[in-house]
Amino acid sequence: MKSRAFVFALALSCTVVLLFESRTQVHAQQTYPFMDPNLGVEQRIDNILSLMTLDEKVGALGTNPSVPRLGIKGSSHVEGLHGLAQGGPAKWGGRTTTVTTTQFPQSVGLGETWDPDLLREAAAVEADEARYIFQSPQYKSRSGIVVRAPNSDLARDPRWGRTEESYGEDPYLTGTLAVAFVKGLQGPNPKYWETAALLKHFMANSNENGRGGSSSDFDQRLLREYYSVPFRMGIEEGGARAFMTSYNAVNHVPMTASPVLKQMVMKEWGFDGIICTDAGALTNMVTQHHYYPDIDQAVAGAIHAGINQFLDRYKDGVNSALKKGLITEKDIDQNLRGVYRVMIHLGLLDPPAQVPYESIMAKEGQPEPWNTDAHRDVARRITEKSIVLLKNTDHLLPLDKSAIHSVAVIGPRADEVFLDWYSGTPPNPVTPLAGIKKLLGDGVTVNYALNNDDGKAVAAARGSDVAIVFVGNHPTCNAGWEKCPDPGEGKEAVDRKSLTLDPLEQKVMEDVLAANPKTIGVLISSFPYAVTWMKQSLPAILHMAHDSEEEGTAIAEALFGVVNPGGRLVATWPSSMDQLPPMMDYNLRDGRTYMYFKGEPLFPFGFGLSYSTFQYSNLKVSSGKMRPDGTITVSVDVRNTSNRAGDEVVQMYVKHLDSKVSRPNEELKGFRRITLAGGEMTKVELPLRAHDLAYWDETRNAWTVEADRVRVAVGSSSADLKADKTIQVAR
Repeated sequence: MKSRAFVFALALSCTVVLLFESRTQVHAQQTYPFMDPNLGVEQRIDNILSLMTLDEKVGALGTNPSVPRLGIKGSSHVEGLHGLAQGGPAKWGGRTTTVTTTQFPQSVGLGETWDPDLLREAAAVEADEARYIFQSPQYKSRSGIVVRAPNSDLARDPRWGRTEESYGEDPYLTGTLAVAFVKGLQGPNPKYWETAALLKHFMANSNENGRGGSSSDFDQRLLREYYSVPFRMGIEEGGARAFMTSYNAVNHVPMTASPVLKQMVMKEWGFDGIICTDAGALTNMVTQHHYYPDIDQAVAGAIHAGINQFLDRYKDGVNSALKKGLITEKDIDQNLRGVYRVMIHLGLLDPPAQVPYESIMAKEGQPEPWNTDAHRDVARRITEKSIVLLKNTDHLLPLDKSAIHSVAVIGPRADEVFLDWYSGTPPNPVTPLAGIKKLLGDGVTVNYALNNDDGKAVAAARGSDVAIVFVGNHPTCNAGWEKCPDPGEGKEAVDRKSLTLDPLEQKVMEDVLAANPKTIGVLISSFPYAVTWMKQSLPAILHMAHDSEEEGTAIAEALFGVVNPGGRLVATWPSSMDQLPPMMDYNLRDGRTYMYFKGEPLFPFGFGLSYSTFQYSNLKVSSGKMRPDGTITVSVDVRNTSNRAGDEVVQMYVKHLDSKVSRPNEELKGFRRITLAGGEMTKVELPLRAHDLAYWDETRNAWTVEADRVRVAVGSSSADLKADKTIQVAR
């Protein structure tokens, strides 16, 4: 490697100034070895670090590792849980202007599709829009292609204020969907990523109240078998090379300085990229966790743990820690290597002609990608797939457009697409009321009432053939930071105090049902509700998440049978808070999730109905015995026994019968969403690996596949298993 003095001398001899804004001109000069894409990645990083001053290295520990003096263009972060966020309630990307982008359902809604391929497709749309903005000059000030998504946290408790950001309570489902989203964001090119997926928040972060100083406490088995699983899958299977640590501590060690980052994530999982703090987490280690006496030692602890990007005011602490000898320049160099590995994967240091995404930018006469039919089509399809049919007495749904003359559309969620804190701004959102009106056309009267003031809702229901009431939460609680006037609502920084609907919404439903027995409830919500009255009283109920620009189109199509609902719940819906352990109890075995739930849930994990009916038969396993390193195939025939095309989500669960350690009541280990025409049958095959049956042996600190009998069952939900086989796992 050339010495720093030699390289600087070479730089001074150049007659062309390296311009940060013009990568083409920079690359044309080939001034520095790191600009050679044929040089090994680690050699390129060696050269970069040798050229940087200490001040530049400290600066690169922020969220933008650009070094203008050297012509190094890095990428900052953007939010993207369910569509690129360049606007929305939080005004991401700029306080004064908004760039509209394609918006999908909240993560909980994406989870309810149970469709990894569709999530990958949606993430690819998001990646295209992020690159487009990043590479189009008019959007330069708000650009970034390190995308903070997916959220790989697990929704262990429905009171958690950020339940909307999670794919669900199950580690296998959440991990599988996280892998799909990562692959969609990063793209199929073997060398270059379109964007970099940054997983959040590692880990066991599912309480908002007190999160800046709280500790999530559990044993090593739950760490390995539950809380870390989606992150491990996202890294090992998805290829993610960036993640954010969470505010909380785990077993009283703040995650921002946890040895787990190096011992497990780096050493065992092979991670070698960006590890960033959450905003304010550095300071919290002093002021809330009281883990370090001052910010200098907190900075040193974070850097020694592997943190290489700070979302805090960190520079004074880093410089002070350097002066005190708490950290060295070599420590910073080692950490920054991960940052520049990601930048190289993104192609930011290579000649534009070699990067396959460089042509994604604004072109005269062409529409922005979020205004194209292709992107809107993905939003529509994924929203359709996310809708869950919870009840349908006497086949009230789907409604027959030809037999209806009037429809009442009622409720505070009927004529607005509500956006959450991590949303962008959709270009042309369709509300439920607008979607229903468009689908029905001029031949059917639509009577709309926001509420029952002056008896308007009752009058609309009484004067209509059918009534549809839209209820649910407001994703930002329609209030300021850390405020939620309705105890049944929650959001970031606020956990829910209740699982019940707003009493005013409940009263509207009761009054409307009294006026019209054909009343359908549509629950648009970010989390489960204990809607016992709705389940007992209304003839039909649908659930969907907020935020999709095609919300109204999709729900109208589901109500009137243009599409057949096939979504499934991703969490156990309790009938009351009495069924839940204390909020800060992170030991799942005390009754959390479908794996350990005690009592009868209101709706079980994996539940969802269809307008079609399905029959399971001929369950087979490729072998009745499994080696500790083996895989078997589980197959079952599924037939659509109705005359209507529909989707079934085939779910595979295992139960350990002879395990020497405590195991869950059942565990999801495979699933597949299929579409069958009326009368059609198909064989569904699901692989089952011995490794997926292993437990973490705390005495050996290793995964162990034990000699055991395992019951393998398939069905439509965790509570509706149609057939099972027992296999023998050999030691």
